[in-house]
Amino acid sequence: MSAIRSPFWPAHLVTRQAPPATHLFHHAEAAAARHPDKPFILFYDTPVSFARFQQEAEHVAGFLQQRCGVKAGDRVLLYMQNSPQWMIAYYGILRANAVVVPVNPMNMTDELAHYIEDSGASTVFVAQDLYPRIAPLVGGAGGLAHVVVATYGDYVAQPSAVALPDFVAAPRHVDGPGVAHWRDVLAEQLKPGELTAGPDDMCVMPYTSGTTGKPKGCVHTHRSVTCTAAGFVDWFDDPEDAIHLAVLPLFHVTGMQGGLNGPLVRGSTVVVLPRWDRDAAGRAIGRNRVTVWQSISTMMVDFLSNPNLHEYDLSSLRSMRGGGAAMPDAIARKLKESVGLDYVEGYGMSETIAATHINPPAHPKPQCLGIPVFDVDARIVDPVTFQPVPQGEVGEIVVHAPQLMQGYWRNPEATRQTFVEIDGKRFLRTGDLGRIDADGYFFMADRLKRMINASGYKVWPAEVETMMYRHPAIKEVCVIGTRSAHRGETVKAFVVLDPAYPDGVTPDDVVAWARDHMASYKVPRVVEFVESLPKSGSGKIMWRELQEREEAAAAAQGNAVA
Repeated sequence: MSAIRSPFWPAHLVTRQAPPATHLFHHAEAAAARHPDKPFILFYDTPVSFARFQQEAEHVAGFLQQRCGVKAGDRVLLYMQNSPQWMIAYYGILRANAVVVPVNPMNMTDELAHYIEDSGASTVFVAQDLYPRIAPLVGGAGGLAHVVVATYGDYVAQPSAVALPDFVAAPRHVDGPGVAHWRDVLAEQLKPGELTAGPDDMCVMPYTSGTTGKPKGCVHTHRSVTCTAAGFVDWFDDPEDAIHLAVLPLFHVTGMQGGLNGPLVRGSTVVVLPRWDRDAAGRAIGRNRVTVWQSISTMMVDFLSNPNLHEYDLSSLRSMRGGGAAMPDAIARKLKESVGLDYVEGYGMSETIAATHINPPAHPKPQCLGIPVFDVDARIVDPVTFQPVPQGEVGEIVVHAPQLMQGYWRNPEATRQTFVEIDGKRFLRTGDLGRIDADGYFFMADRLKRMINASGYKVWPAEVETMMYRHPAIKEVCVIGTRSAHRGETVKAFVVLDPAYPDGVTPDDVVAWARDHMASYKVPRVVEFVESLPKSGSGKIMWRELQEREEAAAAAQGNAVA
């Protein structure tokens, strides 16, 4: 526990947690044994029982081992939107003693190439709507050889009583080198070998970006994943009969733990939506009597601004929670007025496989990270000396906890820079500046790292700059964050054009090019052409100067881009 013990620690909880030291697949087996016929997944009103979930995951594992040559510790990419196949593939990979590499479905081919090469994955699960982005990489230098293509509509009973998005209703239509279809994989009913992985073996490797410009894999074990999965449902005292809405992306650690692993540990039902749609969410809550909804602030802003909101029955909701970016006070108040619930915020990152801090459900504070959860030692220290700072003063948030990653995949230098020893314990440097109040609650103050928080997604300017330098007209570029009325922050690029480029180019041309080469949340919404960029005596671009200019201009104008 942290040095300051909050007087508002949830009364129903002990301060230490003892999750079972086992393989994560154990929870699939246990849930299927307890509730074989109970729906685990509801996908457009079509159920997948716990027993079916376990069985299909085992068939996927058998296929990986016998047809794809996947061995213990191998990495397997998971690249699709929220769906039953995403969830089943995740546990099928684990049952094969392999490691899940979840990938943002917004990533484009150039970005995917890095994940494949860096992780060494030779097999990928992909949805057919995303297959065109993977196809150019099959058989290439990265070593990708096997592709399992999923059709979302295979898990929707026909005729459907629910209106389906076109990409869900689309029939199977993909073929190509190395392709196996999901249904055919299950039809083989191949049995996997012995489950040999244990609690301290690799389980999942989410990627996080960094100042080097290249995403890094965060190595997590079955033990670290179980800590936060079990911790989520224990913290909120979620009952077995809870019904969760999973609309946060499952590739993201918060969506993964809150929308898949946590409910599976508890034996609860999950209503799955592939992507955010405020009307679909409203209908799903009412039709399925959803009790738990984990979201981000931008979802809430959009949801509560819906002119059709009054048409949806939200009376079943019992818990509203999330993180990623602070919930604006006005939106939290509107939520309270609409459904009578507080929005309970938390704080975590890919390196901690979700939350290290959550607000006590009975005593949440607005725009607050929360208090350290089970077994978490979180401190505020001087970012240079690592000495503790007085309560109430700002310093870097550092965390020691059982859910910390082992390190960055094959990147010992980045790992060394991210951890520090304090009082004989290994602490993760979050790069976030914060403070602690007298009640032991943590609040965000600023960031040490150069990072943009766009709709809850971390955008690292160095990564965006690396991609933008591929544009033939760009001589120099500097990326910063700028205020956004909708996204909180959005991406802005200052561009120096190459005078030798023969064709004319506009800022809109650069934005359009970026949309074709990077995930949409990374795309600069604003591009400004400049004659030169400010530089230090050593020739480094002074991004802080541009950032400060932007913030001053925004403050003077009192507005923000959309």
